[in-house]
Amino acid sequence: MDQEKRLKLAAVFFAIFWIGGMLWWSGEYHPAHIILLAVCGTLGGYLWYLAMRWVFRHMHLLPRNGDNGAGRETP
Repeated sequence: MDQEKRLKLAAVFFAIFWIGGMLWWSGEYHPAHIILLAVCGTLGGYLWYLAMRWVFRHMHLLPRNGDNGAGRETP
């Protein structure tokens, strides 16, 4: 599994656990509240993914756009 796919899975888990945690913490299970938390959790997961992708690319832990590592020599 490549790093980009792991980062996407981590963002999905972040969103799921954030939504679950906020539902558990608030204790309200009205449909409107659940939908609002789901939308906010999805947005938060996507923003977390973008932020971590930027950080990892800045630290050279992820390849740049379109760079699959071809031409790189491994030590």
